[in-house]
Amino acid sequence: MGKLKKSMMTAALAVTVLMPTAAFAANEGEQLEGKQLTARSSTVETYEVPQVMKRFTYSSDLSFDYPDAVRGIYVTGPSAGGAKFDSLVKMVDETDLNAMVIDIKDDHGNITYKPDEKSPYYDIAQNYIDDPQKMLEELEKHKIYPIARIVVFKDTLLAEKKPELSFRNTDGSVWKNGRGEAFVSPFQHEVWEYNVELAKEAAMMGFEEIQFDYVRFPEGFETKDDELQYDLGDYTDENTDNVQKRVNAVTDFVAYAKEELSNYDVQTSVDIFGYAATLEEAPGIGQNFSKISSNVDVISSMIYPSHWTSYFGLDVPNDHPYELTAEYAKVENEVLGKLENKPVSRPWIQDFEAPWVSSKQYGKQEVEDQIRALNENGIDEFLIWNAANNYTEGVDFTP
Repeated sequence: MGKLKKSMMTAALAVTVLMPTAAFAANEGEQLEGKQLTARSSTVETYEVPQVMKRFTYSSDLSFDYPDAVRGIYVTGPSAGGAKFDSLVKMVDETDLNAMVIDIKDDHGNITYKPDEKSPYYDIAQNYIDDPQKMLEELEKHKIYPIARIVVFKDTLLAEKKPELSFRNTDGSVWKNGRGEAFVSPFQHEVWEYNVELAKEAAMMGFEEIQFDYVRFPEGFETKDDELQYDLGDYTDENTDNVQKRVNAVTDFVAYAKEELSNYDVQTSVDIFGYAATLEEAPGIGQNFSKISSNVDVISSMIYPSHWTSYFGLDVPNDHPYELTAEYAKVENEVLGKLENKPVSRPWIQDFEAPWVSSKQYGKQEVEDQIRALNENGIDEFLIWNAANNYTEGVDFTP
């Protein structure tokens, strides 16, 4: 079990109390003013009490050091809880990798471990990771920095369970994209709480960082806005257009999550589309790169060369991993350089083929080219994506 550490900011504020029959109580987190309290006794004692008292700081029994620079791989729930886990740990041990991003809530809305039966997540949990504590202890033993990935607004399970939190067709059915995936609405505070409470569970397990993914509206939402039915929640009366309402909802969720996790001794990070850094804001999905970045400890742009159309003067960016990554890094550095609260940049890079784009094969050279392009532009941290967790062997991760 973890430890609760009491942390208080003490101010020299005298409270005069008539003892012994007088008694008072103040909830932690309240601000106290010096007031005379009446009682029957004439004995007077003066105490110094905290003017502001922080509720608590949670720290697990596990201990991880932040690496010199995070160099990580993505790990699914089945991989983390299955036979592949040992080979992935071995890979990290034998290279300059040092971190794992592990699914705690996956792309369908499944929780990847079985929580306590009283947990609100119990019914949607899959027993992929049979013993999360044992898994984290193994990561601690091997000095592998653990990051919990939580997919937020793409959540088919929650959308089908509570359609009122989702986007609906005119016949009342839950809207789904071309891949059969449903989203829940960033306008709904209940959805915020649902995901952030799970993040707190992950923090209490011992994860050092919470990474929120799919922090956005569905792709192309601007073309569906007028067709779908949904509740604007607290944004109903906001005196802005729908684009700004979407941007505000997404940004507000990120700020809310960071604040709610502030006492849990974890870093907060968000995955974001790489192209969002090249625009003032992405109008359909509600992502404003600068606003989101200002509210996180780490920003992880998904800059896979395969995910770009003709950009940066490259007709097929997938065929030019070094050039695409270098050009993106320059743009991101300029955007982040203007922020007062600049997060750590830790982009997602590509270790997979994209035959729907081009016949370009990705291997040792292509992975190293992306890392080198980041390093040459002052970005030392990165995460590597392969959906099946089949990573290229022999890569120099510090080229």
